[in-house]
Amino acid sequence: MTSIFDTESPIKIARRGLMLVLSSPSGAGKSTIARTLLDSDPLFMLSVSVTTRKRRASEIDGVHYHFIEREAFHQMREGGALLEWAEVHGNLYGTPRVAAEKAMQDGRDMLFDIDYQGALQLQRQAKADIVSIFILPPSMAELKTRLLRRAEDSGETIAVRLKNARVEIARWRDYDYVVINDDLDRAFSAVRSIINAERLRRDRRPGLYDFTAQLLSEEIA
Repeated sequence: MTSIFDTESPIKIARRGLMLVLSSPSGAGKSTIARTLLDSDPLFMLSVSVTTRKRRASEIDGVHYHFIEREAFHQMREGGALLEWAEVHGNLYGTPRVAAEKAMQDGRDMLFDIDYQGALQLQRQAKADIVSIFILPPSMAELKTRLLRRAEDSGETIAVRLKNARVEIARWRDYDYVVINDDLDRAFSAVRSIINAERLRRDRRPGLYDFTAQLLSEEIA
């Protein structure tokens, strides 16, 4: 049992944290949704991945990713320091084990902004704790427009991302939920509804055992 409680009710019932996985093809909006969720929900903690990708001008090391060399990544992988890892667009990405396990032990909800390869690995390792959501773009044309508008990648890189997007979209069936991001506010509202429902699942609320036992023991005058 954790020390985290339901926050929407004055009745405090201990609950177990969940591991929320958000995936999408590049440009579909998962990172924006993830940032909005982190800004609005104090129960969530972001799992900051390690990557061998070069840092973009808008990114901060240790906040968006831990940017490391390939040799250091291989050492982490071989030493069992990664919960999951994947190669995406020619770069390596992985989830550090220690930070994720500590957060879960502390009862925090863990947010994973990862691709389908990492999501499948996490589902195999912690299926009972995982809630997975795949974010789809409304069209491939809109996806290309968003990548061009971002203006952070070369034309060659964008072409690779669009090609890989078809492979990633084909894995939508591997996820618990699918949200189409045709409107950011609407998509975020859908994600928020999923989280609220998952937090109320009976098996995520071990404090219900004590609460119901108390109810049954009460005498009615």
